[in-house]
Amino acid sequence: MTRNMTDPIKQRDGSYAIVIDKAITTPDELKKIAEVMEEFNVNLVKFTESQRMVIIGIDPEKVEEFCKKANVKVAPAIGKGVRSIKFCPGKTLCILGLQDTITMAEKLAKFEGMELPDKMKIAISGCPNSCTEPAVRDIGLMGKKDGFTLYVGGSAGREPRIGRILAENLSIEEAEKLVEKIITFYSKNAKKGQRLWKFIEDISWSEFEVSILG
Repeated sequence: MTRNMTDPIKQRDGSYAIVIDKAITTPDELKKIAEVMEEFNVNLVKFTESQRMVIIGIDPEKVEEFCKKANVKVAPAIGKGVRSIKFCPGKTLCILGLQDTITMAEKLAKFEGMELPDKMKIAISGCPNSCTEPAVRDIGLMGKKDGFTLYVGGSAGREPRIGRILAENLSIEEAEKLVEKIITFYSKNAKKGQRLWKFIEDISWSEFEVSILG
């Protein structure tokens, strides 16, 4: 059975959960969400490593109604495609931040939920402290003094590996264009079930680099 990336996720106890796209919010928004959760008898809330809110114990038939009342949307969390973008506060809020991660994440949000040969995780950090671990994601952007460094082919899963640097000193606009080229090239050429690192390994780094950078 094919599952959409925003489908409710069945839990071990038989209940269902949804991931809410709320990486940044306000006290008023949280109050509203809490009120609706009580109305729908939600059992529990947790937060993902991608800073999304997981609503646990919701009737899968009432997800649309819940989202409408709480003014939230379900984030892509499962399946083969681009998962929710993981990002730190960056220079907008963090004293250590060197680059604007929030704007960068907003630019890349258009790719969230896009179907691909396999899952793709994207992370953005505002400085080399790498709170979001961009070097071990399929695509990672690390903020440095002169712009973003772009990593590709990382993984923190069963076959962990550090991504390779594809480009450095990128502006937000340059990074966005390269990420789009990577996703498009991968989408058109990778085999089903082939993660980005494996795809690069099979075609060779040099071929991948030329295909993206020209």
